[in-house]
Amino acid sequence: MDKKESLLQQKAEAEKEIYQLENQQKIILNKQRDLERRERNHRLILRGLDVESVFPFTINMTDEAVKAYLIALSRLPGASEITKKAQGTGDTG
Repeated sequence: MDKKESLLQQKAEAEKEIYQLENQQKIILNKQRDLERRERNHRLILRGLDVESVFPFTINMTDEAVKAYLIALSRLPGASEITKKAQGTGDTG
């Protein structure tokens, strides 16, 4: 019986360790998502500042109006070439 009890005890310890490792993984994933969210928020804020500094009149515009304005800018002649060139610089932000 000692062998069986020992095996059951080892199994219980292994299950406990698995549970702890799963919780650690959840904590790490939560921290990773939080970091990614903070980085995205920071990037969005900086880009919004760039838009407002280049086009100061957008400060008083609604979100929809700013979006429509940027879409209109993207459709100007030569905009696609500039976009492709900007994407080819390898600058990831």
